[in-house]
Amino acid sequence: QVQLVESGGGLVQAGGSLRLSCAASGRTFSSYAMGWFRQAPGKEREFVAAISWSGGSTYYADSVKGRFTISRDNAKNTVYLHLQMNSLKPEDTAVYYCNAYFGFNEYWGQGTQVTVSS
Repeated sequence: QVQLVESGGGLVQAGGSLRLSCAASGRTFSSYAMGWFRQAPGKEREFVAAISWSGGSTYYADSVKGRFTISRDNAKNTVYLHLQMNSLKPEDTAVYYCNAYFGFNEYWGQGTQVTVSS
């Protein structure tokens, strides 16, 4: 059974930090590129950050570059994806989704809410 389970969301004041995690299991996710997306109320889902299967390459949206850091831990049966978010802004408020993709295979988590108060 494929599972991508996010955790770590919550309410934080502007300028604060949060660390999101995603536990991916049920496939060989160590071979998958993975990433984070977010969706704010009334807006489309947007790309936040991505990381290659090995962790050797990372990519960020301009809006989070320098503030967010994506990382992964390719453990034996479960891959852990993290997003360290610093200097948070109210405009970072959204539901954050974990994503894994390989070829035509793509999986999503259920999302975790991040709310940044001003």
